[in-house]
Amino acid sequence: MKYYIIVGEASGDLHAAGLMHSLKDTDPGATFRFIGGDLMQAEGGTMVKHYRELAYMGFVPVLLHLRTIFRNMTVCKRDIVQWQPDVVILVDYPGFNLSIAKYVHAHTQIPVYYYISPKIWAWKEWRIKSIKRDVNQLFSILPFEVPFFEEKHHFPIHYVGNPTAYEVAQFRQNYQESFEDFISRIQAPTHKPIIALLAGSRKQEIKDNLPAMLRAASQYPDYQMVLAGAPSINDDYYAQFTAGWDVTLVKNQTYQLLAHATAALVTSGTATLETALFNVPQVVCYETPVPHLIRFAFEHIIKCKYISLVNLIADREIVQELLADRFKLQNIIEELGRILPDGEGREPMLEAYRQVHEKLGNTIAPDNAARIMVKLLNPTP
Repeated sequence: MKYYIIVGEASGDLHAAGLMHSLKDTDPGATFRFIGGDLMQAEGGTMVKHYRELAYMGFVPVLLHLRTIFRNMTVCKRDIVQWQPDVVILVDYPGFNLSIAKYVHAHTQIPVYYYISPKIWAWKEWRIKSIKRDVNQLFSILPFEVPFFEEKHHFPIHYVGNPTAYEVAQFRQNYQESFEDFISRIQAPTHKPIIALLAGSRKQEIKDNLPAMLRAASQYPDYQMVLAGAPSINDDYYAQFTAGWDVTLVKNQTYQLLAHATAALVTSGTATLETALFNVPQVVCYETPVPHLIRFAFEHIIKCKYISLVNLIADREIVQELLADRFKLQNIIEELGRILPDGEGREPMLEAYRQVHEKLGNTIAPDNAARIMVKLLNPTP
């Protein structure tokens, strides 16, 4: 069968690549066409556009690139109609993907499957109307989404397990590199323990969060800083923030870094869950404009209590979220100290991580999703 897959960022590329691999195992005749990234390209098929051409974040960047965004949407819609896939599979990235779903539903008979459902429980819950209208099947990787969609909105959903949990488990099982070899390979200046800096995958996130992360981590001279570079960001962009700091930049090695890190400063998103699954204590740092207004929004408008997946899955605050008005250098320094060895917050956080892992289970999410998708597309008589 023919699968058309659309992602909009690095985490989507990772999850979609895993799904493609499982689809090939389940459907030996699978062929792919996609808007995606390098990991998807490695699985085979035809890349129409790289997700870097889609990844704009925030009101101003989106506004400045509206013409490009609309042009990419038009290209994608025409390409789907011309190729006539058996299914369109959307991966997260709802601003773009829900527009594609609306078009496909209105102009074709091609079913639309949504893998990694939009996080409307956090923001823009009204999107449930377009999901019900335009999406044929919804696949969730977060257990708390099931009651939200099925009980609150009466929309059936497939919980297939969490791919990040599987991806991390597979990596940890196969990764054999010693700390000394890792340090040598990345050409780090010392053999001190590592504080990992995961400053996001978009330029705006890096600009907002990395300077404070560097200042905070530098207050602990017994540790060295290693920065996880996003694959879509050039080294030159990082250089304007890291100049003058004793920090090592690594690219496409986030899992290797987390495997050897003692603690981490992390922006929100999938990285918070990855860090927890590697059992690395963390502080979530996320600077925002107009911080007091954002705090008001979180308390009165936004319908979720946390921004990190770790806390959302646990339904309690396991990791400190230094968001908006709490994003202060001294707060980051103090919280980092609490989770370093001998800090009072380290062991409670590690114990809570184990509970999060239990909630996610050991199901292989892409295999489950692929099996369900192929069965729905090709039901036996």
